[in-house]
Amino acid sequence: MSPAGRAVPDPGLVVAARQGDRRALDDVVAASLPLVYNIVGRALRGHADVDDVVQETLVRVIRHLPTLNDPAAYRSWLVAITIRQVRDWDQRRRVALDRDAGLDAIHNVPDPASDFAGMTILRLSLTDQRREVAEATRWLDPDDQELLSLWWLEETGELTRTEIADAASLSPGHVAVRIHRMKEQIQSARGVVRALHARPGCPDLHAVRAEWDGTPSPLWRKRLARHVRDCAFCGHLGTGFLPIDRLLAGMPLLPLPAGLSAHIPHASVPPAAAQTVGPPSNVVDLAVHAPRGLMTSLAASVVAAVAAITALVVVLPADPAAAPQAAPSWAAAPPAAPTVVASPSRAASPSVRPSPSKAPVVPAVSSVRKGVGVWNFAGASQALANSKAGWYYSWGTQHPGISTPRGATFVPMIRSAENVNAGELARARAAGPYLLGFNEPDLPEQANMTVDRALDLWPQLMATGSKLSSPAVAWGGADPQGWLDRFMTGAEARGHRVDFIALHWYGADFTTAAAVNQLRQYLQAVYQRYKKPIWLTEFALIRYDGGRQVFPSQEQQAAFLTAATGMLGQLSYVQRYAWFGLPATDKDKSGLFSDGSRATAVGRAFQAAR
Repeated sequence: MSPAGRAVPDPGLVVAARQGDRRALDDVVAASLPLVYNIVGRALRGHADVDDVVQETLVRVIRHLPTLNDPAAYRSWLVAITIRQVRDWDQRRRVALDRDAGLDAIHNVPDPASDFAGMTILRLSLTDQRREVAEATRWLDPDDQELLSLWWLEETGELTRTEIADAASLSPGHVAVRIHRMKEQIQSARGVVRALHARPGCPDLHAVRAEWDGTPSPLWRKRLARHVRDCAFCGHLGTGFLPIDRLLAGMPLLPLPAGLSAHIPHASVPPAAAQTVGPPSNVVDLAVHAPRGLMTSLAASVVAAVAAITALVVVLPADPAAAPQAAPSWAAAPPAAPTVVASPSRAASPSVRPSPSKAPVVPAVSSVRKGVGVWNFAGASQALANSKAGWYYSWGTQHPGISTPRGATFVPMIRSAENVNAGELARARAAGPYLLGFNEPDLPEQANMTVDRALDLWPQLMATGSKLSSPAVAWGGADPQGWLDRFMTGAEARGHRVDFIALHWYGADFTTAAAVNQLRQYLQAVYQRYKKPIWLTEFALIRYDGGRQVFPSQEQQAAFLTAATGMLGQLSYVQRYAWFGLPATDKDKSGLFSDGSRATAVGRAFQAAR
């Protein structure tokens, strides 16, 4: 997970801040600061006013937080406010330049100590092509400097295209056109940069640049690029450029220095002041009441950040050829899948550990799409109700000891060949309109079935009349001649009905952006192959190392859950999903609840998911 942007607070923390929790408000501002600095710093190209614009942005975030209707949309809302502040700054600057025309030279003198591109070049060991790209960004049009800051964060996985479109008040299609134009400008500027640095240089280019003062600008980019395009010598220099996306994509951003974080302490608000803060319905101006102590610490942090702003440069890999290539999405889930729900160890009671501090109130969101895998543990029924899952399943046709909460539904499963009998099929028929097929038949420790055996038994599942899922393979759902591919081909040949695809996916890469992208690619590949709706019936981040399960931190797992469910909501063919799983024990660390009422950090993220 890139530390710059994904640290933006989860919806539960945002709700607690809106409701007057002083510590939560401090945490919201502290978590928002890196993303705001990255957007503002690059859009303003390290101008001396960066700290002022960041402070103004965060003041407005605090002031208008009670007006945010959807806490889950906090990040998009934050980006939109940041961009508005950047535009307001640019407007004020333009007005000042018009008013003080005689001071143009002063206003236009760049501060080399805070030039992001310059610091990237000077501080980091860059390959030639990455150095050229960094220099080329200096030649962009002013409007594209703002877009560059957003696109850069999109390439690092910190923002989505939808968030950029919302922030810019444009359609995603319009944003795509603008980004394409901006990249063309950068590509044109790359040719200019290479030609200017060539030794020996082009004599004709030297004549063209005779009146240039050496400061990159859009006007001179166009003039010099025209020469480069028409000159045989300079044009030849531009051959062999690697694609910009390959050079820039996936590059992490440096986090704020530890010293900067130290300047954002939890505000010391007198108890009387803290009591004046009410819920959003009171329309309390947070910037006037509770955050006075916070604003003092924020001001201190912004002043301290001036010296640290140059650290917010892009960390570039040293070798273009070493840029990571996307692995097949199924490769994130190894052959040994984690579903062993029938074993006694899965049913073990969780170890209850006291929470070190009271967690903020999480806005629990009900959604028919949101589901969870459940096995019995102490408080399972209460935990299921508190999770606000719209559906659940137990890898069987019954849910002994677990009560179905109001507003939720139970979905049965015929787990393996031994469950294909009259009693189980009758219970599956009575349980509701949906039926999940065999569980991981491609694994010996699960259903362990050949494709032919599954196809032979399939008519009995079809006879229930339920809407029927495919068997849920552990991995390789999109692989030609994989288990699922052979089953679907055989089902079509035999005239068997499969209404939707069930999939499992476990990510071994604990970086949020990478994991979400791998999951998206996997789902897209499966949909493209079968053109049927998809239910993602197990997913989480779990790595398998020599048969040993390795889990990410709670924070990493929660960040993935939040980002992944947001991504799933954008895929119209993904009808439902189910997290693995409800219980959080010493063994099952991806779980949502450690008892009936105590949600983990992952559980709070699940409650806020849709």
